[in-house]
Formats: sequence, C-alpha cells, structure tokens
Amino acid sequence: MLSTGALRAHLLAARLAGPVATSREESLRSYRLFAARDPRVLLGLDPEWGWGERDVMALMADKCGVSADPAHVTGPDVIDPERTLAALDAFGGRLGEAAARRAPVLLGTGHPHRLLGFYAALADALSAAGCAVLTPAQGCSVDITTRFGVRTYNLDYVRGVALVREPGARRAGSEPGAHTHSPLPVRAALAGLAEGRGPLPELVVGDHGWVCGAGQLGIEAIGLADTDDPALFVGEAEGRVSVAVPLDDAVRSDYYRPLTRYVLNRACLSQ
Repeated sequence: MLSTGALRAHLLAARLAGPVATSREESLRSYRLFAARDPRVLLGLDPEWGWGERDVMALMADKCGVSADPAHVTGPDVIDPERTLAALDAFGGRLGEAAARRAPVLLGTGHPHRLLGFYAALADALSAAGCAVLTPAQGCSVDITTRFGVRTYNLDYVRGVALVREPGARRAGSEPGAHTHSPLPVRAALAGLAEGRGPLPELVVGDHGWVCGAGQLGIEAIGLADTDDPALFVGEAEGRVSVAVPLDDAVRSDYYRPLTRYVLNRACLSQ
C-alpha cells in the first residue's frame, strides 16, 4: 500500500505537483480565453456563472494552489500537492461508489500518450468488480477543429479507454492516439449508446472534453486537469464535474503508476 507521505514525495519528485512544467504564461492565457468564452478552453462546458479573468484565477488558486497574484506573470506554475492528494482521495471514492453498485462506466482521454496506462488500469479494475466498461461507436468519424483546420479522426478504444486517432495512422486497437481537448468524441460515444439502446454510463472518467462534455450533459464525471485547464475546475465549482484532480497531465506515463495504486486502494479495488 502506498502511503500518503510516499505519494506526496512522488508528486513533488516527478513534478506532478509543486513547480510543474506548465508555465504561468500558458495558464494566464487559458484564464483569459476562458473568460472570453473561447470554445478551445471551454472543453464543452457552458458556464452558468459570469467568470472574469480574475474570477478564474481566484478559483484556480483555491482548487490548484496557483498564485492568485495577477502581477505574477512568468515562470513555472505551481500545484499544491495537498490539494492533489485530497482530490485523489475524492476521485478514488467516486470510483469505489461506482464499483459497489456495478455501474456502467465510460473512460476516455485526450492525452493517450501520457495517461492511457492510468485509465486502462482503472478500466481493468472496474471491469473485474463487475462494472460494464462501455466502448460505443468504435470507428465512428469525428470532425474536430484544430489549429490546422477541421480534421477527421476515428473513435477507438485501447484496453477499454476511448481515444481518437487519424484514419489510417495505425491499426485499430493500437496506441497511441491523438491529443485533443474536444468534447465531440464523448458526444459521439454517448450518441452511439443512445442509438444502440445500450446503458448510458453512470460515471465518465477522463480529462479535457471527456469530462466537461459529459458533465455538461448531466452525466457524473471525474478527471485530471492541469493548471491551464480551468474548465474542469469551473465545472466542479458549478456542480457539473464531481472531482477535478489538479496535476501536470503531460509527464512521463510511468510517473502516473503510483497514482493508479493509490486511487485503486482508496476505491477498494486494489488487485
């Protein structure tokens, strides 16, 4: 069993928390764009409250531990490891509740290069506990607006985790997929379930648009978010995201393994 103290030390050593690779400049840009309701940073969320740039910064200071000083404009951003630990506890609690009632779940990531292994381990544990790990609309085309224009991706699943990949990029079922913030993949997956008359997920687990897109549609969602992803924390503040875990979402994939063990232990799903 990984102790809280050992995980705290790992968070800092791996730069998952503490000073992180995400820069203050990147975070402030996201806060400005969120206040302007730019869809690139809304991630599928339609905020109910008025969120100015200072409001977003104050929320991120509360949820993540970043500086609330608008004069602090350069350097690495900072995540308070105590906030990460508290959110991981809540994240594990939600997983445990879903497992206890054998709820159908949907897992998806916009960071497959980094986070696929983390989510795949959760999918394996939830499946072993009797949860239906849903994989709807496999192969479905999704048109996503990128900085290079509209590009078509296909929805795919690796070890029960949804992701998108460019058509023909690699064989189906392989990894990795494409990085995306879009909520369109989760909407396509949910539409596939509705058309197939299968059970809708009672919990969506993921990041970026997977969490905000599901939460906006009224489905319970939990996920991981960096300091430049304010939408998940706004969703949590407004009650449409159950848990948003603050951490750097782009470190080496093996650095997330201790988090996997910790979360599964909290969920009573350790294998």
